[in-house]
Amino acid sequence: MRTRGLKHALALSCGLLATAANAATQEKMASRPFADADHVIYSPARGGARLPLKSNVTNHGGGVLASAKVVLIFWGPNFSNAASADFAYARTLQAFRNQFGWSQEYGVLQQYGVNPSDLGSGTPDRFDTSTPPVNVTDASVQAEVNRYLTTNAFNNSTVYEVVIPRTSYSSSGTSTSCGGPRLSYCTYHGHYSSVPGTVKYSIQPYPSCSGCKVSGWSDAQNEEHFVGHTTCNAVTNPVNGWWDNATGEEVCDKCTWSPTPFIGTGGYAYQYMWSNQNGGCIRTK
Repeated sequence: MRTRGLKHALALSCGLLATAANAATQEKMASRPFADADHVIYSPARGGARLPLKSNVTNHGGGVLASAKVVLIFWGPNFSNAASADFAYARTLQAFRNQFGWSQEYGVLQQYGVNPSDLGSGTPDRFDTSTPPVNVTDASVQAEVNRYLTTNAFNNSTVYEVVIPRTSYSSSGTSTSCGGPRLSYCTYHGHYSSVPGTVKYSIQPYPSCSGCKVSGWSDAQNEEHFVGHTTCNAVTNPVNGWWDNATGEEVCDKCTWSPTPFIGTGGYAYQYMWSNQNGGCIRTK
């Protein structure tokens, strides 16, 4: 009996040590500035971006989304409330997405093997009327995408972009988007493995701070800029296989804030994209 009790005590002790070690590991991960950098790529806030090297991006074998689609997942009750400004904000982003794949701006990506396409022709967008947490972690974003995929078919060429309201912010370790305590980035995209395949996704926080705004633009215009930025990077670098080898910058990272984003096709907001053919940032094909 004493031996059995000792075994039980040792097992309990080992279990407690394992639990403590796991908790310590999670705490350590959470304390890192960019805890999700192993599978996501961040778009830095204004002033946080380094000057890009004037060198072309290189295909490292990861492939592209040649005929891409974009699903917008609006998470928050006001995106479905016609009396709220978020209602119009959501519809404007849908309209931007629907024309972006045919625009001259998107046409820059043809040199990388990405074709013009109807980005909005995939499975339907989602309006989730539940209230997201104030602090939306990467695990929360992935869980929201997975909820979408429980009732909609997975598509390997789709980027699932989660849009959150002004009342929430994105976090990655101790780094946050607008609204959070440590502004470091405006948006990010990434990928993760799931039962149906490799899911390509992004978080689209509300551009509610000067570090993620172009002066004089509306909230919707500033978010159009970031939906375009995220989509551009996700379709040319869906699994971190296509980027500039020296800096890790993607096609749109190299032109994030410089030159200054602009109003282009359809009166929508865009940013410059890197062109290997031109050796610099350009507006349109």
